[in-house]
Amino acid sequence: MNILCKHSIVIQKYLVRRVRSVSTFASEFNKVPTQAAFSLKDFKKHRESQGLFEIHELQSHNGFSTLKKDVTRNAQRLVDEATSPSRTRKLVQVFDELSDELCRVADMADFVRIGHPDSKYRAAAEDACMSVSSIVQQMNTNVELYKSLHAVVNDGDKLSDQSYDETDRRVAQLLLDDFEQCGIHLDEHTRRKFVEISERIMYLESSFFQKTHEPSRVPVKSLPSHLQHVLGRSGEVTVYSTQGEHQDENEREAYYRAFLYPTELQSQTLDQLLAARDELSKLVGFNSFAERALQNTMTKSPDNANKFLRLLSQQLLPMTHADFSKMAALKQAQSPGSDLQPWDVTYFSSVMRRNSVTTSLAEVCKYLSLGACLDGLKLLTERLFGITLHNVVPGPSECWHDSVYKIEVRWLEGNDVIGYIYCDLYERRGKPLQDCHFTIQGGRLKSDGTYQIPKVVLMMNFATPSSSLPTLLTPQQLENLFHEFGHAMHSMIGRTRYQHVTGTRCSTDFAEVPSNLMEYFASDYRVLRQFTFHHETGEPMPEEMANQIRKSKSLFLASEMQTQVFYSALDQALHSSHPLGSSTIDILSDVQKEFYGLPHVPNTAWHLRFGHLVGYGAKYFSYLMSKAIAAKIWQHSFKDDPFSRSSGERYMKEVLCHGGEKPPLEMVEALTGVKPTIESLADSLIEETRSAGNYAN
Repeated sequence: MNILCKHSIVIQKYLVRRVRSVSTFASEFNKVPTQAAFSLKDFKKHRESQGLFEIHELQSHNGFSTLKKDVTRNAQRLVDEATSPSRTRKLVQVFDELSDELCRVADMADFVRIGHPDSKYRAAAEDACMSVSSIVQQMNTNVELYKSLHAVVNDGDKLSDQSYDETDRRVAQLLLDDFEQCGIHLDEHTRRKFVEISERIMYLESSFFQKTHEPSRVPVKSLPSHLQHVLGRSGEVTVYSTQGEHQDENEREAYYRAFLYPTELQSQTLDQLLAARDELSKLVGFNSFAERALQNTMTKSPDNANKFLRLLSQQLLPMTHADFSKMAALKQAQSPGSDLQPWDVTYFSSVMRRNSVTTSLAEVCKYLSLGACLDGLKLLTERLFGITLHNVVPGPSECWHDSVYKIEVRWLEGNDVIGYIYCDLYERRGKPLQDCHFTIQGGRLKSDGTYQIPKVVLMMNFATPSSSLPTLLTPQQLENLFHEFGHAMHSMIGRTRYQHVTGTRCSTDFAEVPSNLMEYFASDYRVLRQFTFHHETGEPMPEEMANQIRKSKSLFLASEMQTQVFYSALDQALHSSHPLGSSTIDILSDVQKEFYGLPHVPNTAWHLRFGHLVGYGAKYFSYLMSKAIAAKIWQHSFKDDPFSRSSGERYMKEVLCHGGEKPPLEMVEALTGVKPTIESLADSLIEETRSAGNYAN
């Protein structure tokens, strides 16, 4: 009888879960988005906050002209205050207010120029970006401004009677380092040379980056004879990608060789860019561009970066060889006698992933409606941080498209607003394809004692829901959403005194820690089972389905990470001391031999399409470093209980709220109780890879 009763209870619980109702919050994201329905009450509530991002001047694109005038006037006022002998405020406070004046226009305009669908807004924002850039250039060459800051950093702030603490000293030093990286401390002749080299670098970066995305045009005769018939028997062919997923081996090889065929112009552009970066760095007192780039990072030096990469590679290579052996065995089964080549990796890894999953992707997506996934994020932030999310009605002309949501972020206790997240989630014509996080307004403590709350944009590219079907995410899109939301939480929770170091404004090799940490929650079934319900039946995602997704994702973790180590090592090698001593292709070949596991293919130049050399020059390893710290935090704080409130509050208190106001390693030590080292960080990442990928010790 007891057994029957227990069985009955189980059935009742199952039935309840099957018909689980959708929360109001989730349902708002599972229907066709619109801002057309705007009540009189809403209008009265928002009539004082009309304009893009609640900026009154931006009720039309013409408002950018007003913002340009205002920022020019306010910046000059603050420069005058900073250089005045009668100044009474702390200099670092004045500098941060100056930085805030510039960033509130520049950061917002930087988003608008690429994210707004109206070409007039984009053009006006582009013009505003150029104007602010010109003001910044003037600031960077203002010797009196530099002398004022230099004196405070070296002798203390003698003009202000306000207390001067460690936070003031750190931010002042960061500002001074930024100044000196721009050559302000040099004599006038050398400064002019610095400006000339900087302009040359900007041109070369633009040229190189543009070419990384262009199709490859190669003579058919440049390919090995056995491949010439694949793309055409004569003349020149145009190739747009490596076609790594193609089933035919000859097709894969032909497209790989053609797309990565080295061009003399791009090779020369890279040579000139690397040489100019090296010259500029030595001009301001560094031994190499890498040394200059890593000055204020957590890693601190190229030696530490290379040590980290070598420690990773030494432990990864045996696991990587195991991955490549599995792919090679599959290739042997299809093409006896042929070895695994670089053009095979994408294809065979994809085949093996597909074969590891018995459930179709379409079926998995039915459990991942956008509303359910955002509900999961809401649940997670409430349980970890005591923070809740509300979808609120934006004001008239506050958003750039009718499909944009505005999420208000509040403390559960006290209900105070701590920030706003504008969610531009759906694909549309002309919208950039990348998923990313933009800071619109950084948080800071204002002079009147109030706090300037942060505002950010999350940009994704999901399918738009219809009247009969909500937006359904793939597991990868779910992970991307959690990743970008990690950046948003870093911005929201940051409560720094100065906006110069708020939220994600920290060292490059630490900025990706909160976002990488969120990916762990997105793949943990203890978290998934709380929100992944079938959008039609209400059934929870079966644990077996979640396990299959995790298993598929964990395949070839080592070889994928090895690829990132290889890219990072190449980046470091190219930005070491110059002259390099050999061609960049020769360097590529040597680095690939040491750090990858498959040999370089002669007459190919993968690095000439590596656009990250522009934006992440000498810093590409930062993603791996952030991933290592995220692994350490997960293992210490959340692995046993992903909903631990005490761990969440401690992580918030010791890490998230400080942004870049404290040195990153100090924050990690305060959280974990152990001072991180290059060795321990590498070990954390290896341990996570070996465990998740089920590799032998």
